[in-house]
Amino acid sequence: MTWESIALSDQNSIDREIDIRGESCPYTFVKSKLAIEEMNRGEVLRVMVDHLPATENVPRSMKLEGHDVLRINQLNETDWEIVIQKTFTE
Repeated sequence: MTWESIALSDQNSIDREIDIRGESCPYTFVKSKLAIEEMNRGEVLRVMVDHLPATENVPRSMKLEGHDVLRINQLNETDWEIVIQKTFTE
């Protein structure tokens, strides 16, 4: 298995994606929270941000909400992805 195929299979595990680049805190967390509330337990949300503080605030807040932060990746000089798995139901 190549790195490319691993990346492609990993992408298939994303159930929903929101692109909130251009938003700042606290809106990055609010929009992420609203998106994950609509999802089922075990589903995975990919959040795209370009506000550096969101790379700390969104994961911290999601963990406090009881969700698993699977990864935080810097995609380029300005963009980040935060991948979160919903681990409970409301």
